[in-house]
Amino acid sequence: MEPDLFTAAAEDRQEKDPTSSPLAVRMRPRTLDEVVGQQHLLRPGSPLRRLVGEGSGPAGASSVILWGPPGTGKTTLAYVVSKATDKRFVELSAITAGVKEVRTVIDGARRASGGYGKDTVLFLDEIHRFSKAQQDSLLPAVENRWVTLIAATTENPYFSVISPLLSRSLLLTLEPLTDDDLRGLLRRALTEERGLGGAVGLPEDTEAHLLRIAGGDARRALTALEASAGAAIDKGEAEISLSTLEETVDRAAVAYDRDGDQHYDVASALIKSIRGSDVDAALHYLARMIDAGEDPRFIARRLMISASEDIGLADPAALPLAVAAAQAVAMIGFPEAALTLSHATIALALAPKSNAATLAIGAALEDVKKGAPGQVPAHLRDGHYKGAAKLGHAQGYVYPHDVPGAIAAQQYLPDAVKDRRYYTPTRYGAEARYADVVEKVRERLRGES
Repeated sequence: MEPDLFTAAAEDRQEKDPTSSPLAVRMRPRTLDEVVGQQHLLRPGSPLRRLVGEGSGPAGASSVILWGPPGTGKTTLAYVVSKATDKRFVELSAITAGVKEVRTVIDGARRASGGYGKDTVLFLDEIHRFSKAQQDSLLPAVENRWVTLIAATTENPYFSVISPLLSRSLLLTLEPLTDDDLRGLLRRALTEERGLGGAVGLPEDTEAHLLRIAGGDARRALTALEASAGAAIDKGEAEISLSTLEETVDRAAVAYDRDGDQHYDVASALIKSIRGSDVDAALHYLARMIDAGEDPRFIARRLMISASEDIGLADPAALPLAVAAAQAVAMIGFPEAALTLSHATIALALAPKSNAATLAIGAALEDVKKGAPGQVPAHLRDGHYKGAAKLGHAQGYVYPHDVPGAIAAQQYLPDAVKDRRYYTPTRYGAEARYADVVEKVRERLRGES
C-alpha cells in the first residue's frame, strides 16, 4: 500500500464515526471557501482557484510550493485541491520518506492514471529536508504531469528548493493566521457536529489564552481545544475554565495582550533592560513575548532599533548582528527563532552602550526643522552639467585623496551652521577610538594642523 494514502475506506470510517479522528482532522476544510485566512490566495481568479478548476482561465502549473509557518493550512490546501479536482491524495513527509517512496507513489500514479483515469495529488511535506538529489527525483513527474505535486516548506524556498523545481512550480506564500481567523475556527469547532457539537462552552478569558497558546497555528489551537474540552467534560463542567485549559496544556496564562497595553509595556521593558545592561531581565521579557505568541519579526525590529539607539559605535558589530538575527527570524520562524532572538538579546544587553549617534542625528534634525540648513557651499555643489562652472559650482573643491592624510582643509557645513558639532563620542567600548580622532579631524578641516 502506498505511504499515507487517504483512501476511500479511511474516509468512510471517518464519516461513520467522526470522533475517530482528531479534531484538527475533522475540522479540515472541504472546500476553498471553508479555508481559514489566506484571503490573498483565495480571491476569485487566483492561481489557486484556477488550480481547482474555478474560473475560465488555464489551470497553470501542475506543481505548487506552499511556503508558510506551521499550522497555516499547507496540508489543508493540498487536501482541498485533491477533493475539488476528484484526484487521489497521497501524503509523504520528507522527514521519513526518500527517493524509493517517491518513485513508488509516482509509479502508482501512472498506473492509476492509465488504468482508472484518475490523477494523483502528491503532497510532500517538509520538502526543504530533501537533498538536491532527492528533489531531482521529482522533476520527471512534474515535467510529465504524472502527479500534481504540492510541496510544503517552512523555510525560504529560494534557499531550500532546487532552481529547476522552483521554476516549474507556482509559489504561494501563506501568512500567519490572525487571532480573528483562529477565533472563528474555534467557535465553529465548538458548535459544528463534526467538531464538538456544542458539548462545552468557551468563556472569553479561556478563549483569549487559547489564542495566545496557538500563536497563529490552527493545528495547535484545535489540539489544545480538544484536549481541554475532554478534560472539562470529564469534570462535568459545562464550560472550559481557564484553570482546566492551563492544567491540560501545562502553561500559565501570562498577562500579555498583543494589541493592548501589555504589548507595549513588555516591549518597552525588554528594550530598557537591554539599555540598562541587565541581561537576565532582558531574557525574562523576551521569554514573555515569545510565550505569548508575539510576532518574532516585531521583536527583531525592536532589537535592530536598540542596536543603533543605545549601543551605536560603542560596538559597531551590534547592528549587523541584530540585522542578521532579523533575517534569520524571517527565514526560520518559531520555535527555532527563539534561539536567534536569545542570541541577539544577550549580545546587545552585554554590549558597551552609547547613545551618541542618537543624540547626533537628533541635534542635526532639530537644526534642519528650525529652518537653519543654509545653502550648500558653492564648492560642494554639482559641477557635472553645462553651465555649472559659470555659476561657480564645484569651483575650488579640493579632492581629499589628493592631499596627505586624505583630509582637505575646507568647509563642508553651510555657513548658517558651520560651527555646529553634532557628534560627541563617548569613551565607552569601541567608540573611544572615535573620541580620540574626531577633534583631530575637525582641526585639520579648519586648517589648524
